[in-house]
Order: sequence, then structure tokens, then C-alpha cells
Amino acid sequence: MDDYALPTFTFSFAMSLSLRDQLFAAGLINEKQAKQAGKHQGQQRREQAKNPAAAAAEQQRIAALQAAEAAKAARDAELNRIAQEKLKQKEMRAQIKQLVEQNRLPMPEGEDYYNFIDGKKIRRIPVNPALRARFGKGEIAIVRADGRYHIVPAAIAERVRERDPHSVVAKPEAVESKPVDDNDPYKDFVVPDDLMW
Repeated sequence: MDDYALPTFTFSFAMSLSLRDQLFAAGLINEKQAKQAGKHQGQQRREQAKNPAAAAAEQQRIAALQAAEAAKAARDAELNRIAQEKLKQKEMRAQIKQLVEQNRLPMPEGEDYYNFIDGKKIRRIPVNPALRARFGKGEIAIVRADGRYHIVPAAIAERVRERDPHSVVAKPEAVESKPVDDNDPYKDFVVPDDLMW
């Protein structure tokens, strides 16, 4: 019967030991390490009791370290967000480039040009009469990809506009026949769709 009481006694004895004593009993630390830890804890308690200002300074130092860690975490999160945004923009540019390369119309050779405005500058792109007519009907558009201008179908230009609105440079709208106002002094002067300037 004594054999059964011993483990219970040992278990209850182990519950009353400090963590340091339990680690020592388990063989995870040696006696010298246990004494040093006890001595260090005692010194900290005595210093805090003797000098409350030093304890307050230590708490301020700990608070400053925590604030610095929080600021670093916020900065890291911002840098991560910027990197994700750059990656997304790079993917969009690659998608636009692929759409344009697969669907661009060949540039005709010749002396006829279609003029358009890109930003504050007037640019021009070579066209033939068939392309000029398609521009007038709104069937094709001009997009910018990799620093060059390309002619693509209007449906592809819309897909490019969804990814980057600034890539579509010129998308002529189909000319609709508007009712003529009888009081309009210029009703007899019709502006042609393919006006060259």
C-alpha cells in the first residue's frame, strides 16, 4: 500500500515546486543555472523595491520597444501592400501586351495618316482608306502598349480599357445621325467623318 502512496506524494510535492525547481528535478538545468536564475530574480525584485524610478524607466523602455515593433510591423505591411500593387500592375501590363499582340491590325504602308491626340500632343499613325472608314464607324481604336501605338478592334480596346483606362488613346465613336435643327445656321455645312487635319 505504501507503493501506491509514494507516486501521489511525489506528484503533490511536484505541484508545490516552482518552475525552476521542477526544471532542476527533471534534469533540464543544473544546480549552478538554478542558483543564477534565483539570484537574478532576487536582484530584480530588490532593485525594483529600492528604486521605483528605475522600474518605471524599465517599463517605459519596454513600452518603447513594443511601439517600435508595432511601427516596424505597420511599415512592413505597407511595403508588402506596395509590392503586391506593383505585381498587380505588372500582370495587367502583361495582359494588355498579350491582347494587343494577338489582335492588332497590320500597319499599312503609305502616305496617308490618321491624326489623334495623346495627352497634349498630336500624334499620327499610318492608315489606308479602309482603316479610315472603320475609324469613322467606331469599329477600331488606337491603344498604347510598350511605348508604341497599335490599331485594334473596338472590342479589344474595351478589354484593354478595363485593365488600364490610359492605354486606350483614341477610340472614335460611331457617327450617329442626329436630327437636324431647322434653326441651326450651319445645317447646310456637314462635317465629313474622315476629315483630315
